[in-house]
Amino acid sequence: MKKRTMYGWGSAIVIFLVLMIVTPTIPQSQAYHDFADQRTFFGIPNALNVISNFPFLIIGLIGLVLCFYPDDYFRFSLRGEKLGWTCFFVGIVAVAFGSSYYHLHPDDARLVWDRLPMTIAFTSIMAIFVIERIDEHKGTYSIVPLLLAGLVSILYWRFFDDLRPYAVVQFVPCIVIPLMAILLPPMYTHSTYWLWAAGFYLLAKVEEAADKPIYSWTHQILSGHSIKHVCAAMVPVFLTLMLAKRTVQTERISLYTTWKISWRTREKGSDDEESFECTYSNVAVEESRSGDWRDSRSLLST
Repeated sequence: MKKRTMYGWGSAIVIFLVLMIVTPTIPQSQAYHDFADQRTFFGIPNALNVISNFPFLIIGLIGLVLCFYPDDYFRFSLRGEKLGWTCFFVGIVAVAFGSSYYHLHPDDARLVWDRLPMTIAFTSIMAIFVIERIDEHKGTYSIVPLLLAGLVSILYWRFFDDLRPYAVVQFVPCIVIPLMAILLPPMYTHSTYWLWAAGFYLLAKVEEAADKPIYSWTHQILSGHSIKHVCAAMVPVFLTLMLAKRTVQTERISLYTTWKISWRTREKGSDDEESFECTYSNVAVEESRSGDWRDSRSLLST
């Protein structure tokens, strides 16, 4: 098992190094800081882009409180779960402050404090998935290395103006987590909440890319980036609901297997319904014939 783990980490590192060699650098575009909505309200520059981070603070604090009070509300079953989810909610709270600080005066120096909390959240989620669905000990021990990998990706971008490591840290979880949620058997119920969270994050990225068009479509009322913050905040909302509702599954079945069984059951049910209708029509014909025989018998007796 240890050799397998070493081979896995070694393969991942080799693939990453090859990608770094064969792909061109991705510098930070300064046009990124030119957001559509730059209005000032109540003395706050870029007000809606700042204020729209408030939901992160609320849901992050709620999640942190419920991790520890009242009496372990989320009912964690594995050793590393509480640490992983605590890091996640700390990252969500930090997003509220880091993103607000950046949007007050957008530039590369402040963007560090916007992206750093997000890497904490991304890497924590990856560790949590390993804990729950692959191996408890490996997942627990991976929390610190993954957090450090996120930090290194930010520092690498800042010092070398190259976003490639940060892009890996941000987008690999977006692909891997939904696949793991579908294919790997979960320890807990309510796994579909992972897919809802992934869907809202994808929607947030679309809104971020369409910042200026959305601002134009809404007649300069809301920008895509402001809406993006609200949609992205729905990710921890769904994950918090999942933690509150879930229970340990007696039989671990992946979502893919569950969907396949459900589909087969539905197909079988439709086949049974067709055969039942056919049987019912035959019975009806027999009953009508027996009824005719009884009628003829009664006529003879009279």
